[in-house]
Amino acid sequence: MAAVTSAMIGVHWDISWHQSIGRDTFWTPAHLAIHLCGVLAGVACAYLILSTTARRESSIRTHAVRIWGFWGPLGAFIAAWGGIAMLTSAPFDNWWHNAYGLDVKILSPPHMVLAAGIIWVEVGALILILGYMNRAAESERGLLLAMFLYVGGMILVCLMILELELTIRPLMHRAHFYRVVATAVPLVLAVVARGARYRWAATVVAGVYTLFIALVVWILPLFPAEPKLGPVYHQVTQFTPPEFPLLLIAPAFLLDLVWQRTGHWGAWKQSVVSAMIFLVAFALVQWPFADFLMSPAARNWFFGTKYFGYNTRPDSIYARYLFVRPETAAVFWQETGLAFVIAAIGIRLGIAGGDQLQRIRR
Repeated sequence: MAAVTSAMIGVHWDISWHQSIGRDTFWTPAHLAIHLCGVLAGVACAYLILSTTARRESSIRTHAVRIWGFWGPLGAFIAAWGGIAMLTSAPFDNWWHNAYGLDVKILSPPHMVLAAGIIWVEVGALILILGYMNRAAESERGLLLAMFLYVGGMILVCLMILELELTIRPLMHRAHFYRVVATAVPLVLAVVARGARYRWAATVVAGVYTLFIALVVWILPLFPAEPKLGPVYHQVTQFTPPEFPLLLIAPAFLLDLVWQRTGHWGAWKQSVVSAMIFLVAFALVQWPFADFLMSPAARNWFFGTKYFGYNTRPDSIYARYLFVRPETAAVFWQETGLAFVIAAIGIRLGIAGGDQLQRIRR
């Protein structure tokens, strides 16, 4: 959990560092926080695997899997591979910047290796906790369940970072924005809720995402920063935070209500209805909230729309609080239809994946 948290703090800090200071060196505190995740995961899981392998009478050995002659919990092996991938990405990312300069996009090749490593660490942590939780007595499940839902929320935070460039404020009145959100959120909510077997799991996961991003929005600007690269289009004196979290908690709450009442339905019927409810509920809250975020009322420390990176051009639609022109009617409905199909498939896969998670004991 410490590794997962360190990675998500470090990634948001690093993005803010790029927007506020620029990339002055690889050895920034933000980069160290990110790669601390790989170190913590690697060391912890290596110890767990090696100690389980060495102690044949270990209680963990009876609930372990054997891979390449080593014994350990399944989640430990997955998280260890994630930690290795993260540390492998570090010199790759440093070379990339030396060769090509600053990041133009978040989704660069070294960042994809890093993101894959982080996700594997998170998934490994989720399965490691779940193995203990599924073996635990009912009286012992409370703390493990809280840890499981927290890591599920961090997975949602991580996936939303990957979609960051396609979910900014100026795009919130386009159907494509909702299709992008539908590619990750319904799947995560469904698989964690099904695996946790807790009636408010989706709401808690969305709540973890909301609180974490909100804290980043409120805390980062408290620290001073000054651009070290040019051109400087906007004078920055403090760290630039990410945008205010999306209102995912509203559709997540409704999904919990629906899933509590439709457990006896077929998986596809439940998925189709859930996808429709997710998209409608999310659009009903996020569309008008986007209008509010563009208004002067949101230009304060709480909602954070007053902050801009040093390389934000003053004549850009972002700086002028404008929306990107909406799609034509035909494209709008096409994107909406794709969003519905993607959300339905994601929820169906999440239900199937959650059912598999319930069987994990090792």
